[in-house]
Amino acid sequence: MKDNQLQHELSAIRALMEKSTRFLSLSGLAGVLAGIYALLGGWLALEWLTETNQKTNEIVWKISLLAGAILILSVSTGWLLTIRQARKNGETPWNPISRKLLIGMSIPLITGGLLLLILLYHTHYTLIAPVCLVFYGLALINAGQYSFPVVRNLGFWEIGLGLIAALFPEQGLLCWITGFGFLHIRYGLLIHLKLNR
Repeated sequence: MKDNQLQHELSAIRALMEKSTRFLSLSGLAGVLAGIYALLGGWLALEWLTETNQKTNEIVWKISLLAGAILILSVSTGWLLTIRQARKNGETPWNPISRKLLIGMSIPLITGGLLLLILLYHTHYTLIAPVCLVFYGLALINAGQYSFPVVRNLGFWEIGLGLIAALFPEQGLLCWITGFGFLHIRYGLLIHLKLNR
């Protein structure tokens, strides 16, 4: 009987320590929806790229605006669903751990975003997808320190896809679709089904 009570107390202490060092209210559904947005946006970008009567600058600006819209929609969805998940878990969504998570993600994301603007300015379009994937992967690895370990794993996959896209630039958009679309859906489902329940 004492062994069971000791195990229960140790489990409670472990859960309390994890709760104080990790933000466990990330929404898996937000990842799934972000993946769906990316798949739809990637399909639309592929359609635009196959149209032969458009100038390169027109296509680049259309795809840039589309990517911005996907980013805004994904971040908004993620924020709303994470707030909902935090409330469901009895946590406050804005706490010291979520602030650390946000800062850890912000540094590579802001740096990568600025680099993307520079690449667009210098018309290095083939580097856009690799830079997106690599810097997003770095942001996820940083965030994984304060959240679920699977977030770090997703970060490593994103970096790997970014390096493949850099090695094979003609496959950049497909790597982007895989990383931001299919992998988000896979990891979002994993978080939702195994960790959000």
